Amino acid sequence: MKTKVIAIVGPTASGKTSLSIKVAKHFNCEIVSADSMQIYKGMDIATAKPADNEKQGINHYLIDFLEPEKSYSVGQYVLDARKAIDEISENGKTPVICGGTGLYVDSLLNGIDFIDNSSDENIRKELKKLYEENGLEYILDILREFDPQSADRLSEGKNPKRIIRAIEFYKSTGITISEQNENSRLKESEFDSLIIGLTAKDRQYIYDRINRRVDIMVEQGLLDEARNVLNSDLSDTSSMAIGYKQLKPYFDGESDLNDCIERLKTETRHYAKRQLTWFRRNENIHWINIDELTSTDEQFDSINELIRRFLNG
Repeated sequence: MKTKVIAIVGPTASGKTSLSIKVAKHFNCEIVSADSMQIYKGMDIATAKPADNEKQGINHYLIDFLEPEKSYSVGQYVLDARKAIDEISENGKTPVICGGTGLYVDSLLNGIDFIDNSSDENIRKELKKLYEENGLEYILDILREFDPQSADRLSEGKNPKRIIRAIEFYKSTGITISEQNENSRLKESEFDSLIIGLTAKDRQYIYDRINRRVDIMVEQGLLDEARNVLNSDLSDTSSMAIGYKQLKPYFDGESDLNDCIERLKTETRHYAKRQLTWFRRNENIHWINIDELTSTDEQFDSINELIRRFLNG
């Protein structure tokens, strides 16, 4: 029998944490984070990591367990998340996957396996140098020569780390990430999943929530956190976090604080748009419009029976 898993996904600032905790309290669940930045210690405000009082006594897995200088891959996430799901299930509870890192969610729920020998630090360093010297389009062209499917997919997010990873994977294993993903999807997933997505009919509603959240983050001490993080040794993974590098020009005396905060809001809105684009491709997601059901209670009421039927089915 497949393990039943509930997933709550969507863009940043859409209210995933609040809804997941409401679901967890009502249906005897525990939460597995699917956020690629909330894994890091000391990166709390910018990543909107839930504080202890926000968790309301619900156990959260894969949050706040790794030092920022450590890299972390989607393959590691899938292994760790599977272990967490097993532990939750053995305790007689239902796992809730909550987060906005679409690659993490899809790889976990679709049962994608990752080859152990797919990493080569020397190749990665060489590719990073090529990127720094020649730019994003140059390494995209390298990837496009042998994996045009991945190149087209990754060109949208403009994430050099993932492009470099796709090239490294091919050079290390002899197969493309696209081929690996297709081969993995031929296998049946070990999970029976119900995926709930948060979105809005008017996307500006989410953008306004992002703008307010950034202002609140600044009030909560984002500047001090950003100074500490930027003065740390960051890995390839943690350095991609939004909320720190956007403030660096202010710390360096090169830009006005308000300009940096506006840049942070803009880049966060762009990230939310990419998240929505990613999740919109999944036809199995049950969507909630948070500009119509604006409170967590209203959102929960709209999916209460859906979850109940899923768990009892």
